[in-house]
Amino acid sequence: MDDLIILEVTVNGQRRSARVDRRELLVEALRARFGVTGPKIGCLTGDCGACTVRLNGLITKSCLRLAVAEEGAEIETLESMSTESGLSDLQEAFWDNNAFQCGYCLSGMLFSAEDLLEHNPTPNEQEIRQAISGNLCRCTGYDAIVTAIKQHADRVGDKTFSTRPADVGEISSQA
Repeated sequence: MDDLIILEVTVNGQRRSARVDRRELLVEALRARFGVTGPKIGCLTGDCGACTVRLNGLITKSCLRLAVAEEGAEIETLESMSTESGLSDLQEAFWDNNAFQCGYCLSGMLFSAEDLLEHNPTPNEQEIRQAISGNLCRCTGYDAIVTAIKQHADRVGDKTFSTRPADVGEISSQA
């Protein structure tokens, strides 16, 4: 039996195909066959978060999934986060706060933060720490990461608040 098959997936918005081994992990295929280096090979047990991607809209650890099981999937990696003009606002907050050093944990931290903020745009420190708890970082001690996520949430919240239209009650009470 031939152990190689053709896998067709969408990676960062582009439809792609590659020959993969039936036993190959998704993180291995992404790096070796599709040329994306955002997801890192770390623990291979799902503990470190270095391999985190968004798979069909949900964050997942790609070291825990066989590539062949993801036929037809939509996969977003760390490379998808930046914009045409540069870093995303969340990435900028990490940069501004020196919230990464070696970058190994970055996929897990950024995807976890993004997922948290999609569901809870105004998290407190405890909620942020809980959200990133599935990712290991050996460089920063987590404080800078928590600060960056909180700063980004506050910035987004300020923009939302300052640009929202005045409530009808507010207008009548100001008149």
